[in-house]
Amino acid sequence: MKTRFEPLSKRKALATCLLAFASLTAAGSAWAAKDAILAINTEPDSLDPYNTNSTLAMAVTKTFYEGLFRFDKDLKIVPVLAESYTVSPDGLVYTFKLRRGVKFQDGTDFNADAVKANIDRVLDKNNHLTRYAQFNRIDKVEAVDPDTVRFTLKEPFAPFLNSLAHPSAAMISPTALKKWGKDISQHPVGTGPFTFVEWKHADDIKGAKFDGYWHKGYPKVDSVTWKPVPENSTRAAMLQTGETDFAYPLPYEQAASLSKSDKLNVITRNSIIERYISMNVQHKPFDNVKVRQAVAYAINRQALAKVAFSGYAIPAEGIVPQGVAYAYKMQPWSYDPKKARELLKEAGYPNGFEETLWGAYNDTTTQKVLQFLQQQLAQVGIKVKVRALEPGERTDLVQSQKSPADAPVRMYYSGWSASTGEADWALRPLLTKEAFPPILYNTAYYTNPKVEKDVADALRSVDEKQKAGLYKDAQEQVWNDAPWATLTTDKLIYGTSKRLSGATVMPDGNIDISDIAIK
Repeated sequence: MKTRFEPLSKRKALATCLLAFASLTAAGSAWAAKDAILAINTEPDSLDPYNTNSTLAMAVTKTFYEGLFRFDKDLKIVPVLAESYTVSPDGLVYTFKLRRGVKFQDGTDFNADAVKANIDRVLDKNNHLTRYAQFNRIDKVEAVDPDTVRFTLKEPFAPFLNSLAHPSAAMISPTALKKWGKDISQHPVGTGPFTFVEWKHADDIKGAKFDGYWHKGYPKVDSVTWKPVPENSTRAAMLQTGETDFAYPLPYEQAASLSKSDKLNVITRNSIIERYISMNVQHKPFDNVKVRQAVAYAINRQALAKVAFSGYAIPAEGIVPQGVAYAYKMQPWSYDPKKARELLKEAGYPNGFEETLWGAYNDTTTQKVLQFLQQQLAQVGIKVKVRALEPGERTDLVQSQKSPADAPVRMYYSGWSASTGEADWALRPLLTKEAFPPILYNTAYYTNPKVEKDVADALRSVDEKQKAGLYKDAQEQVWNDAPWATLTTDKLIYGTSKRLSGATVMPDGNIDISDIAIK
């Protein structure tokens, strides 16, 4: 009996093991199926929301971080860690009631002291954080009690709530800030729906579901993985094969064919992303306005929109794109190579000049844009070498420069979206003296007393008509001074798998995954 029973027991044990293995495998598959994979065109330069100007970097940081408010997919302000607020009659004091019972992912309590610690950090000039100018209208922050925080402004600042809703105004764990210091960019710890798992540079960034997340029922997936994929066709292929559930941007030239797939959703919407060439006005030959205007006249924007964006872009209609509050619409620069050559001759460059045109990104579309611009400029005698920058190079060569004299980049193709939804953030970080790198992104090193005054007065004004007039004057002045050759305003195009929902590209090019789910 024993000898006959033993093999049977072994068979039962084996069967039990196989069943257990099968169960584990099934469970593992189910877990994997809840991993939302999102392909984007570039790697973040930092995961510190206070120390990046990259919209896509901000999108990734929102995986781990939240602020007092946020923008929804249509750039409407939504309360998050703040439940309510009051404003003093003079517009200087904002008092916020905070959400109770919220924990950071390291177990630290979220409270008024945490808010104060984060704002004090960005306001400390010794920290040299790139978002300083976004918050420098704040005079002081006070923790009234654990659930109440009070901001006092130096002067009325109309878009203050917009600034707090921007993803840069994230709440970082004070404990983590003390532990990691400047290295917090590699170790994000917030109150968001996902905890940081790892950042494999040039590969992926992963977050896992935060079990202690305050918003019950969220997140709806077990993990999120961001994959930087610079090559357009590779990004599209990954979406088609199911290697990713989300891809942005999709290659413009493939939009029509991808739309026919019954496995994908392809979405197009208007954006507030403006593309431009900035020219360092403090260096020859760009210190001469006629040279800058010549560059503007040398470019056929309709052809650029067709060649590089397959028609999913329009010529820029001003310094601030339509869709941003107080944007003033202007007639795009005309394509006039003859006029460009005349202006170069008048400026003392009858035979043109040589320069390097740098690109802020290294994705496929940027490569197309740079090649097109190279050909266009050559026709009027401006011979440019082109170089597309990787995120680390962009940080070192552009955003970390201390002065115009040291800046190696004189001609720079880039893009910007006013992610606060207001003209302030389309002008002040790009076209005022306080925004010279390394503080912000005025890569033209442009300043004009009239523009500086108009922007400052508009920020203080509570009169809508007056504010609109001031912003209009500022935009017209910049247009005439031509520190930029404005190019195009993008159309957004992105794709998702049919099993994915709740991931949306916002008008500024940021990505909202607050409601992300997988069937």
